[in-house]
Amino acid sequence: MDFPDRPLLDGLAAYAHAAAHHPGTPCRCAGDRVGVLADRDDGTVVRHGRLVAKAHAPGTDPEAHRARIALAAHPDVREVFLPPLPVPKPGELDGRPVSVWPYGSPVDPADPDAAPWEEAATLLALLHRTPPPAGPAGRLPQMRAPVKAALAVDRMRRTAPDHPAAATVMAAWRSIPDRVAPDGPRLLCHGDFHLGQLVRDAGPAESPGTPPPPRAPWRLIDVDDAGLGDPAWDLARPAAWFAAGILPPEIWSRFLGAYQAAGGPAVGADPWVQLDVPARALTVQTAALAVAKSTAEGRPLDEVEEVMIDTCARIAGHRTDSAAAAST
Repeated sequence: MDFPDRPLLDGLAAYAHAAAHHPGTPCRCAGDRVGVLADRDDGTVVRHGRLVAKAHAPGTDPEAHRARIALAAHPDVREVFLPPLPVPKPGELDGRPVSVWPYGSPVDPADPDAAPWEEAATLLALLHRTPPPAGPAGRLPQMRAPVKAALAVDRMRRTAPDHPAAATVMAAWRSIPDRVAPDGPRLLCHGDFHLGQLVRDAGPAESPGTPPPPRAPWRLIDVDDAGLGDPAWDLARPAAWFAAGILPPEIWSRFLGAYQAAGGPAVGADPWVQLDVPARALTVQTAALAVAKSTAEGRPLDEVEEVMIDTCARIAGHRTDSAAAAST
């Protein structure tokens, strides 16, 4: 791969090639197994054969990053996270840390009926029930879900303050009380759960004439926002989609039921006692990013984005008792 106009991608492609092959070994990887999987502000990912290399976000805190990578590699969570591949020396490109992982097959967006909602819920429950490990992984920072919501609102303020929907999003944001409770739970959390964070380990290649191996289990990926905190935030995105009418009630019921059946500690008998504030915050986050991105791309909001704006309007018009008390 060659990206003459993209130094980071070119450097990451070279890093992935070196990790995939011994020095001097020719590359025989099929063309569809070599390429860019993601190139965003928060991370760039390149595939080379059976592995991927990721350049993490600029400004990543080195100590927090090391703790998160150590968590993903820790045996206590081997049934939850896809573990990183060991490399002789941690990499860095343009001041961004680089990590290497097995390639995993993602959820198929073209087959929503096969989405592994129950499996995802069970993984989250297992993660939340796992005691924070000792050693390097025990130096985990706070998980970043509440911070990401605030950053999304700030991005909208800076880049799209005059958008017609910005005032509605801001009104919803101001109505949300106590986005982070200082005395709240401090359990292991993923910090940015959605179905795009699930993969199946590719596993060994099939041999001609032999039966295919059993399908690998689902695992979580992307630990950039992982840490200690309130596990209700890991359920907040599907909860927000359900409240907005995007996620069908039967799927939400399957997801929540699987989480509770697996002993997940994030919610009690009435799950919305714990989910209300995180779900509102995730709604505002999604709406704020939609406003910022649509403005940057010079396009109107799409149908799903409009639904999130409408949900923000309902949030702003239904202030909680604590929010009302705070305003008096």
